Amino acid sequence: MASTLQRLGVLLLALPSTLAASIPLSRRQQDLAPNPIDPGWYADPDAIRTSNGTYFIYATLSIAFDEQTSFDALSAPSIGGPWTKHPAVFAPLVNNASQWANRWLWAPCTVERDGKFWFYYTANDPIDYEDTAGIGVAAADAPEGPFIDVLPGPLIGKRYAGANAMDQQVFHDPDDDEWYLIWGGSFARIARLADDMASLAAWEDDGTTDPRDITPDQGYGEGPYMLKRNGWYYFMWSEGGYGTPDYRVAYARSESLLGPFVRKGLFLDKGNSTVADGPGHHSIIKEGEDEYYIVYHRRILGDDVADHRVLAVDRLVFDEDGWIEPVVMH
Repeated sequence: MASTLQRLGVLLLALPSTLAASIPLSRRQQDLAPNPIDPGWYADPDAIRTSNGTYFIYATLSIAFDEQTSFDALSAPSIGGPWTKHPAVFAPLVNNASQWANRWLWAPCTVERDGKFWFYYTANDPIDYEDTAGIGVAAADAPEGPFIDVLPGPLIGKRYAGANAMDQQVFHDPDDDEWYLIWGGSFARIARLADDMASLAAWEDDGTTDPRDITPDQGYGEGPYMLKRNGWYYFMWSEGGYGTPDYRVAYARSESLLGPFVRKGLFLDKGNSTVADGPGHHSIIKEGEDEYYIVYHRRILGDDVADHRVLAVDRLVFDEDGWIEPVVMH
């Protein structure tokens, strides 16, 4: 049976062009490449649009933890592709890019600032080992790397009040031009980033660099992501087991960066999809004034191997009250 989007696509082709054009662009999966965007096993995608207009997606190699010893990237001239693979943009065991990270590399996050690209990653089993594992920082002059560590060890190398040092996002607040590091497994934490992008800055209210707790009231698991839109901070996260069909994404919103964040509900899950299941650990690209795309990993229906995850891109739509509408996977 055809999906809702497939039926909509047929309808649009049948409509006169003037009528089709009247349907909001945000309601159509237009100009998107078929999902998955690459046949390989990837997870935890982080997407950026560089200052020269090229799109990059950085991803975890979805294989056994001990074999996760590098990161790949994909690039495209538009969010709709076509996507070109860039293997091993950060590969500590190949080019001595790190003094400490050598395995369990996951959840990349890349940002561009002042012509330089900053690459944040999780390494070395942050669940069981502190100090020798956690969140690292590498840098490069080009989005395809090669990225080289700027620190001799992790920037975040311990648990803060139970929050595992993993799944980081660098969030730039467009209104005050401040940069923040958000992370955490089981609990979520936030800290200010210094101008060097590789150390923590003090909070203005108490002069400390201590991370703050932004864990929502219920449901938080991992994969935090912050987005600001129309004065609201949207805090999103993944719930459930990453290798299961029930992996999913929920969100909350607040007028304050530090919350409180009260869970609103799910906006990306398997639902009744005939396309895929287990969607989660996402990032978001903004286009123009108010168009958004969500980049995430998901599972192929009927495949029960935990690490068999692939990358997908779909539209992210807000309703007239600013709430996130359920994502329709195509």
